[in-house]
Amino acid sequence: MGTYTDFFAILATGALLYAINRRRKPSLPLPPGPKGLPLVGNLFQIPSALQWIKYHEWSTELNTDIIHLQAAGTHIIVLDKYEAAVDLLETRSSLYSGRPRMVMIMELMGWDYNFALTDYGDYWRKHRRLAHQSMQATAIKQYRPHLAQATRNLLKRLLDDRNDENLIPHLRQFAAETILSVAYGIQIQQENDPYVELAEGANHGAIIAVVPGAFLVDAIPVLKYVPAWFPGASFKRKAREWYNMTMAMVEVPYADAKRRIESGNPTVSILQTCLQKIEAGEKDDAFTEDVLRNTLGALYSAGSDTSISAIGSCILGLLEHPEVLKKAQMQIDSVVKPGHLPDLDDEPSLPYITAIVKETLRWREVTPIAVPHALSTDDEYKGYRIPAGAIIIANEWAMLHDKNVYADPFEFKPDRFIDPETGKLDYSRARDPGHACFGFGRRICPGRFIASESLWLSVASIIATFDIEKAKEKVTLPSGEEVERTVELTHEYDSGLAK
Repeated sequence: MGTYTDFFAILATGALLYAINRRRKPSLPLPPGPKGLPLVGNLFQIPSALQWIKYHEWSTELNTDIIHLQAAGTHIIVLDKYEAAVDLLETRSSLYSGRPRMVMIMELMGWDYNFALTDYGDYWRKHRRLAHQSMQATAIKQYRPHLAQATRNLLKRLLDDRNDENLIPHLRQFAAETILSVAYGIQIQQENDPYVELAEGANHGAIIAVVPGAFLVDAIPVLKYVPAWFPGASFKRKAREWYNMTMAMVEVPYADAKRRIESGNPTVSILQTCLQKIEAGEKDDAFTEDVLRNTLGALYSAGSDTSISAIGSCILGLLEHPEVLKKAQMQIDSVVKPGHLPDLDDEPSLPYITAIVKETLRWREVTPIAVPHALSTDDEYKGYRIPAGAIIIANEWAMLHDKNVYADPFEFKPDRFIDPETGKLDYSRARDPGHACFGFGRRICPGRFIASESLWLSVASIIATFDIEKAKEKVTLPSGEEVERTVELTHEYDSGLAK
């Protein structure tokens, strides 16, 4: 009898536990998303280029500002609206500040040094703290002479070389010169500078590898153990090449700049300022040479390409809209003394220049999708279940081209930010694009202040110095007809992120 009693007691207990467990299981649905295939889900539906456009198309088709994708078991949540990004990435930043596991770039290419890509934790906090203290709005004022010198050097190169095919190399040198002088105190003058080539080579691979879905090894991590010689393992050979470039980018400028400081020839820079704190016995454990070297490497990589994209896009916008250029030049002429270049002290008096910069960042965003976040624990949003470990992607391109926020979103219109009666900036007319340009929450870009100042100064100086016109030349079509050459607008980072 006792045996049967025990049996039924165990059976009843098991049934009760099953019922409790079943009730605890999440009953909420996942956010809507395109139907995928068994096992692999949407893995092969996510395009390798222009992902942000496809994400937005899915959001529009499903009439939702949050979509769910599944790639070989990995949950991906795409936020298509600014409000959704704020609700999750900022309001709930304690849950959404992680980074997903990125095998290709972090474990194979050596980018685990870069705190912008590392998971939320002590390593990130130390590096972020040093970066924040070094580049907050008040701290960067001491580096304004570096920004001014790099800008003037750019103007001289543009004046000496009118070949528009050399524009991008000139902008690349300007960007590298700016970040190298601010971060390390290194001054570069020559064309094809090795420091420029270091950043260009390392960033090329990172831009491709950081995009979710770009490499199968990110969805199936065990592939990282496949030998490089194995058929189909070309990603391993690419990773090995990019790893060497990454290490050189982090170590070479740091070592060169430190030797210059030790030889008694220092230049004001973040490196010099932080080394002085370290030598003085700074108690903050973020101020160590390892943290400093890694942080400067992250700044160097982030600052080298973003300025190129932004200034190039601005020039394209001015080419298409000469009336904007003329209006900006008239404002500069009314504020800046003859024979002088605009400087950052003139910014409050030149709101139209600021509007052009803001519109550039909105119209041709540097990063169409933000670097992915990761959710640390299960969450609920708008009646949907968001599982722990999900990759969270903010579709910045969609946010900055939202027709409900920006009228004619694909048109270059700086006046959208200007009050027509006062001539002053008015973000109640159109939201400041800074809301999406630099990331969200605790992962917002720490270099945004110096990036904004550098971009403003370079744009203002180019507008003050040059007339920007389309080349007056004809192109012969296969039919024999001659037409005027046009500017084709293509996104520089069609296959990846700029940051």
